Amino acid sequence: MKYIIGILLVVYAFGNIGDIAKVNSLKKKAKEAYTNGQYQEALEHYQFLVDSMNIVDDNIKLNMANAYYQLKDTTNAINNYSDLLASNNKTVRSVANQQTGIIKNKQKKYKEALDHFKEALKADPTNEDARYNYELLKKVLKEKEEQEKNQDQKDQDKNQDQDKENKENKDQQNKDKQDKNKEDQEKQNEEEQKQDQEGQEDKDKQDEQQKKEEEKKEGEEKDKEQQKPEDAENKDQEKPSDQEPSLSEKLKDMKISEEKAKMILEAMKNNEIQYIQQNKRKPTKKKDPDKPDW
Repeated sequence: MKYIIGILLVVYAFGNIGDIAKVNSLKKKAKEAYTNGQYQEALEHYQFLVDSMNIVDDNIKLNMANAYYQLKDTTNAINNYSDLLASNNKTVRSVANQQTGIIKNKQKKYKEALDHFKEALKADPTNEDARYNYELLKKVLKEKEEQEKNQDQKDQDKNQDQDKENKENKDQQNKDKQDKNKEDQEKQNEEEQKQDQEGQEDKDKQDEQQKKEEEKKEGEEKDKEQQKPEDAENKDQEKPSDQEPSLSEKLKDMKISEEKAKMILEAMKNNEIQYIQQNKRKPTKKKDPDKPDW
């Protein structure tokens, strides 16, 4: 029985020694491949150690995450780093946070990146890469914050200037509109005044024309009034002649011929002449020699 147990112990010892040698050999090959930039080969050695030989080692898993990172497989890299953020190994925890911060920074998740760099320094204050990244990102974020603040101020000033300009433009537009309305009103008033003036001139012309017509009418009526007495007088003068019968009618009524009437008139005329001559011969009063003849 003792012999059997001894044999088993020897076999187990030789088995462990063989596994250790193989693990060390794979670690060495993975490290050489990684150093030579053969990240896929290094990753395969690390995966064999973890998956096939069930090696639980945070350093191996960290190297696997680094290999994924170098192969630009960000998803597997961040998943492996995330498993190590709470590692009991401070150095591993510090590097895992540092690498996670680098990935987050590339993803422009600056706040998360800064927090991971800070955790990396907490885990290992001697991690100079983490310190450099932390200080640099902090400075960048501060400058970015200042720029954003300045940009916000510029935008605010620009908005204020734009609002001021819009207000000035609006005020100017209102002023232009008021000036135009005023100008249009003045033109309208001038047009109305012109129309009123023309209307007044037309009215004055009409009134003047009407006045002339009335004056002409009054003059005509006055002339008619002045002509009425003359017409009446003429009518009065014409009336007797109209009523007095003509000489021929009288002779006709007297049944005397014109020849006989002429003889009678001639005789009457001779008698009248004779009468005048006789009167000249019989002065009624003696002439005064001291007085003129007239």
